[in-house]
Amino acid sequence: MNPSRKRKVRLTVALTAAVVLASALMYTSFSAASPALSPSQLLHSAQPGRSYVLTGTVAKGSVRHDGAVLDFAVRDRKGTSVVPLAYTGTIPDPFKEGREVIVTVEKQGARYVGERNTLITKCPSKFKTAPASEKQNY
Repeated sequence: MNPSRKRKVRLTVALTAAVVLASALMYTSFSAASPALSPSQLLHSAQPGRSYVLTGTVAKGSVRHDGAVLDFAVRDRKGTSVVPLAYTGTIPDPFKEGREVIVTVEKQGARYVGERNTLITKCPSKFKTAPASEKQNY
């Protein structure tokens, strides 16, 4: 076989293998991703023994510590549905009532349990518009 033709065949085989591997990597990364659910979506679709990513706001008056367990409730932004859950693990410093959180949960019977060390708080945006009473006239 001609050395020039041999190089072209090797290059074609190598590029084909790279495309196949890249396609497989993209497929596995996208198929493994799970979308974040709101409390109302979670209440309608949760199945016991399966993990879900829950996002929402910590409900006012719901935060309680019971030893190492943190009990709190996550509500929709509109406040229509609330999911109470028990969580163990590290608690981020900005965690408080009214703060948006993301946590991986699993339905165990009638209750939801947060997976250890999966609680993340969203920082409030500094670009939110101020209420009319706080705006200054220049």
